[in-house]
Amino acid sequence: MRVSPRGRELRIDGTFASWWAPGSHVTGGVWDALAAPVLMLPPARRRSLLVLGLGAYAAGLLAKHGFGDPLLGLAVAAIAAGLLGLATGAVILRTHGLALLMLTLAITSILFEVANKWTTVTGGTDGLHSVPIQPILGMFRFDMFGKVAFLYCLVVVAACWWLVRTIVRSPFGVALAGTRENDVRMHAIGAPVYRRRLAAYTISTSLAGTAGALLTQTTQFAGLSVLGVELSGEILVMLVLGGVRRIYGAFVGPGVYIAAKDYLAQQSPEYWYLGIGILLIFIVMFARGGILGLLDRALARLKKARA
Repeated sequence: MRVSPRGRELRIDGTFASWWAPGSHVTGGVWDALAAPVLMLPPARRRSLLVLGLGAYAAGLLAKHGFGDPLLGLAVAAIAAGLLGLATGAVILRTHGLALLMLTLAITSILFEVANKWTTVTGGTDGLHSVPIQPILGMFRFDMFGKVAFLYCLVVVAACWWLVRTIVRSPFGVALAGTRENDVRMHAIGAPVYRRRLAAYTISTSLAGTAGALLTQTTQFAGLSVLGVELSGEILVMLVLGGVRRIYGAFVGPGVYIAAKDYLAQQSPEYWYLGIGILLIFIVMFARGGILGLLDRALARLKKARA
């Protein structure tokens, strides 16, 4: 994480991933809305999928038990994910390096197996299907073409983006930037580094839980795939493509990934992942700031040439 030379811009990670429904013009979107966007810790990024899955199951179970209001589902999913983040973050944020990584993988594996074996609640490998979702505000019913789902997700992601942007530009966000850059110095000036990290981690897990609720509500399904590795990999690829530590990269990365995925799948349905891998290698080697970083350098050269 870094602050711009003017000290006004805090660049962070974020991934707003969306999966377009085949044959339709809208999306039932899901956003890994920030399991690491505020805190920017690698373990937080890996844990984002865990709390996203918890949010998905929380919203699905709530609707299955007769509380299918979408906004209520978002709130419950955010609270459940935030509590999980608070509980687990209190432990894993005290560790570093390999120990932190192993704790992350262990907790993720435990939750996956709980969801897999607790079939009476989670449905096991079958998941929660045909989740009944009520109309939004009692007026806007989810239609088969996904138009309401698209607009609903768009409003929620805009609200999440505004919240993150506000946090980033606040004194709290600047303190997090200092913690990221040099936590030893932050300790030396008396800053409560651990508490701020835990607060940021809890906020980010709440947002990730909201993303999981959106996925369940727009697809009416919650399964073990939300706790799997493949989805996490896709989200990280989107993050790298858009630009790490860039809040607007959260919008650019998914668009580029989806467009590339659709095009490559049409050209080679079996080996389209190879094209994604080549694109990712190119970005990592020649555009380390992602697509936005590449554009920044191009604009800087253009301004220098004009000057």
